[in-house]
Amino acid sequence: MSPTKARSACPRVPGFKAAGLHCGIKGENPDLALIVSDVPAQAAGVFTQSTLVGAPVALSRENLRAGSVRAIVVNSGVANVAMGVRGESDALKMTEWTAAEVGCSSKEVLVASTGVIGEPLPMKALRRGIPVAVESLTEDGLSLAAEAIRTTDTFPKWASRKVKVGGRNVTVAGIAKGSGMIEPNMATMLSFLLTDAQVSSAYLRGVLSRVADRTFNRVSVDGEGSTSDSVMLLANGHAGNERFTRRRQPGAEAFEAAVGDVAESLARDLARDGEGATKLVTVEVRGARTAGEADAAARRIANSMLVKTALFGGDPNWGRILQTVGAGRISMNLPRVQVKLAGIMVFRNGSSCGPAARRKAAARLEAEEISIELELGAGRQSAGIWTCDLSYEYVRINAEYTT
Repeated sequence: MSPTKARSACPRVPGFKAAGLHCGIKGENPDLALIVSDVPAQAAGVFTQSTLVGAPVALSRENLRAGSVRAIVVNSGVANVAMGVRGESDALKMTEWTAAEVGCSSKEVLVASTGVIGEPLPMKALRRGIPVAVESLTEDGLSLAAEAIRTTDTFPKWASRKVKVGGRNVTVAGIAKGSGMIEPNMATMLSFLLTDAQVSSAYLRGVLSRVADRTFNRVSVDGEGSTSDSVMLLANGHAGNERFTRRRQPGAEAFEAAVGDVAESLARDLARDGEGATKLVTVEVRGARTAGEADAAARRIANSMLVKTALFGGDPNWGRILQTVGAGRISMNLPRVQVKLAGIMVFRNGSSCGPAARRKAAARLEAEEISIELELGAGRQSAGIWTCDLSYEYVRINAEYTT
């Protein structure tokens, strides 16, 4: 999705306000975002499983146990990671300052930070900026918040869906940031999902866990997981629908599908915007012996530097695909193995489909969105993942990045 297309539909969720502005953390770009619910909202979150986590992740995990949430405050530019006691204190201050301005408990505020690791947060800038952000809150402010959470992203990421349940209109919307250091485990870089549905907290946690597993968990840009990966989902009940408490309740399936659609759109944009990426790549593996091997094969392909550079150059090199799967000791029945690149069969029945097929595939690989399909011929399990190519620009961006 191009920046122009991403900005075509600004999401709005009844009962929520948001803001995004520059407070002085990085250059002249927006670097502080705030999302506030008019009333206490049910909340759920999934976070990085890294053993190195930022202070905001630890504090938000703790605050989610308290129940309802009124606000999420986010800064970009500095990640507040590996800062010891100071980092913990600074994250807490961000929630306290926000709570004082919003009029709620600090335990009703979630916090997230993204950017450089090992640098202190500029707390004077945040102390000045948070009250301004509260004053700037509007119902149409979510697009500004999406701008403010960006780091190396080349465009802001948002999505929204509407669904009718029990005669009530329910809205789901979300924003996300991330373009590098992406291979999450039950989370993504940063994503904030909002809905006006009326739900129980236990049901909401289940929805987010299932949705994250099939969307945000199916993205890999470079095989690296962040210290700050967080997905947060808030539901304020403004729609007035019959309260969802279980999956099989009328309307619950449609609601979860809407959350999934928003999350999938954001997840695809994360892969599309991989640092320096020129292609969004969908990897589909079928015929695996086990579900674990299907997932491992998809991730081997998505994270292979050789595969990713071949895709950047438009080279239909099926050998790199089979090589990395074999190196992962994943079962395959070679006489039944098939490889398709951008819809063109390039390997079948144990051998290449020839130069004509390679030429057709090479032409198709010039597209901005392509697919890799692999049939292992060893079983019935399948898995998929979204990834991107690896360009010269990725090296430049990360060679110049500090910590």
